[in-house]
Amino acid sequence: MPELPDVAVYCEALAARVRGELLLRVQLKSPFVLRTAVPPIASAEGKRVRDVRRLGKRIVLGLDDDLFLVIHLMIAGRLRWLDAVAKPPARIALAVLEFGNGRIAFTEAGTKRRASLHLVRGADALAQFDMGGLEVGDSSLAEFAARLRKENHTLKRALTDPRLFSGIGNAYSDEILHRARLSPLALTHKLPAVTLFTDFAREGGLMAYGPNLLAFIRQQGVMAAKILQGAKPAETPIETPVKFEFVLNLKTANALGLTMPASILLRADEVIE
Repeated sequence: MPELPDVAVYCEALAARVRGELLLRVQLKSPFVLRTAVPPIASAEGKRVRDVRRLGKRIVLGLDDDLFLVIHLMIAGRLRWLDAVAKPPARIALAVLEFGNGRIAFTEAGTKRRASLHLVRGADALAQFDMGGLEVGDSSLAEFAARLRKENHTLKRALTDPRLFSGIGNAYSDEILHRARLSPLALTHKLPAVTLFTDFAREGGLMAYGPNLLAFIRQQGVMAAKILQGAKPAETPIETPVKFEFVLNLKTANALGLTMPASILLRADEVIE
């Protein structure tokens, strides 16, 4: 199934081709692909494409008169760009959107018809397709962590829940978990979190090891003072942090059922109990 990166690429390619173009005709090759009756699909014809965007795993073409064509590719749906004379694949074509500079063939392989096309009017109608998932590309680490722990599910289920995260499905959740070396069956409320920023551990994370930010800011201040006093920036050596902190939240460890060995406790600069 096309997911966030794939759908984003589709949107970029479509925007380059059809934004600003008139949608001349909508041919339905399969009657089952269109899932709405009002407004009628014919009302989209003759309208100019004003916007192309991603909404979760859906592709949205914003048209004149506050109309929106919503394309959901599901598992086997695909979009093909055709020139004016090329024929769409007869067996798998669901719909063809005709523009002055070419055509979009909406296809779906296989015998099961899951892909869909909706035509709706107004922002409120379009909002019904928004499941409320977090846009991970626009979120901070703290926002992602908070959303991940919002409900106690397995990591796999949490990542693929469109109410929690927008655009992530089976394929990319597997890639994420493989890269992070995490089990898909691990529970989000029992996931030990280790980070670079010590405040994270103080706010409930398991542990953190990283530079002391206050000491590092002071280092930067010393460097800035040298430059203000006449030192040449090109001749000023690059400095790295020299003071690091290891903060362990024992309260979180106990909540996760983890026993911290004495060697770890002795190494910690700060233990939160």
